[in-house]
Amino acid sequence: MNERPLLEVRDLRVQFGTEAGVARAVDGVSFNIGRRETFCLVGESGCGKSVTALSIMRLVQTPPGRIVSGEVLFDGRALLSLSAAAMRDVRGNHIGMIFQEPMTALNPVFTIGNQITEAVLRHRRVGRREARALAREMLQTVRIPEPAQRMEEYPHQLSGGMQQRVMIAMALVCRPELLIADEPTTALDVTIQARILALLADLQEKLGMSVLLITHDLGVVAEVADHVAVMYAGQIVEHADVRTIFERPLHPYMVSLLHSLPSKAKPGERLNVIPGHVPDARQFPPGCRFHPRCYMAEPACAQYEPELREVEGGHTARCMRLEGYWEKGENVSRGITTAEPKEAFDD
Repeated sequence: MNERPLLEVRDLRVQFGTEAGVARAVDGVSFNIGRRETFCLVGESGCGKSVTALSIMRLVQTPPGRIVSGEVLFDGRALLSLSAAAMRDVRGNHIGMIFQEPMTALNPVFTIGNQITEAVLRHRRVGRREARALAREMLQTVRIPEPAQRMEEYPHQLSGGMQQRVMIAMALVCRPELLIADEPTTALDVTIQARILALLADLQEKLGMSVLLITHDLGVVAEVADHVAVMYAGQIVEHADVRTIFERPLHPYMVSLLHSLPSKAKPGERLNVIPGHVPDARQFPPGCRFHPRCYMAEPACAQYEPELREVEGGHTARCMRLEGYWEKGENVSRGITTAEPKEAFDD
């Protein structure tokens, strides 16, 4: 008997009202995260990754945002129907979150120790002295030197890497079952990034938690992911285990992302880029949302919106060409991966 996923997101739709119209930031997103699994949500800025994470935590600001429909099940509990008080208990206690910018997430007028201690007091029935001891212990766990001294310092007195470790400590001090990490290493240099990722992997093993990692860095994805979902224009366009998605990408967007990696460029050559930009969520193009930028687009791609369909062994993709190969009974993976997106990079 298969174990039930820890997190199930089903047909999630999130919209934002603007003066220029309704923006469909998340438009029918579904995925599962298993226990002790690292699940990566990848894509360019503006594709809906962070809004998906905020929706899971029910932190979308209303107005202008609104979760229109869908389900988010955490260990079988329907999060979207919980009361505000019950949802506050879930946040931090059962699901922790690391935000993109630690300086904006940490309160500049309170000490590090005070902020972590308050996180403990909010969810655990302990006294302040015990809460401070737990906070100091967690600072030590995330490898912050001299934790007793750091407890008395303010966010601005710490480096970017140290601030990020404090954010991790706050997210994990109550030992949640799921950690959502939204671009946790974006503002850090490469050396610090590697240390933070190694720390997260070590803590995941130690605490036995699942991780939802949101990133645009495919190098990070290759290093840490078990499963990967690729987002574009509010939708998931491809999903597979990490090895499959790097070795046999099916969607032209994922193929293009892989060809834009610096490692693909020869010495002295320009980096490959995907032409154009992510479309405005208030007015998506007709048909496939990637077709204006796609090196394999055909006239039908502008007329029909493809569904996310399973190709083989849990590998799913959203592409008209795949659907055509599917109906002909041909090798679907061959239809995408043998064609390199050279035309897209000639400009």
